[in-house]
Parts: sequence; structure tokens; C-alpha cells
Amino acid sequence: MNPFTQHPHAVGESYRQHLGVATSFGFTMILAGLASVIHGLCPWLFQTTGSRTVKRLYNRLTGRGPAEAGYGDWEGAGV
Repeated sequence: MNPFTQHPHAVGESYRQHLGVATSFGFTMILAGLASVIHGLCPWLFQTTGSRTVKRLYNRLTGRGPAEAGYGDWEGAGV
């Protein structure tokens, strides 16, 4: 199977859908990481940004997968 589509298919997505989801997760984590670094330096700023972001991403991640799509190998999908 094509390496560009194997993993996206395993999680019930097309390549384009997976690119969008992965990019969204990645940029969200980068921004939350920056907010956490700033919070470490200035504790009065971004007091709940990191934990709220982790909870939101976790909820998004656990709500996806082949069960909803009807196909794929969730256990071997690398998530």
C-alpha cells in the first residue's frame, strides 16, 4: 500500500483529511507549548492554557478512528 495513504486509511481518513487533522494538532501543540513556556517565565499569564489544550486535544483524538469510519486497524494505527 502507498505510504502516503496507509496510515491515514488505518485511522479512517483520506490523505488530505489526515493532513488537515495532523496539521491542526501540530500547530495547536506548538502554540500551547509556547504559552506554557511563557507561563513558566510569567506565572500569571496563560495559567490554564496548557492543561485546557491537552484536554481538548485528548477529547478530539479519542473521538476519532475506524469505529466511526467503519474500517481500519485502530490498534496498529500509531495513535
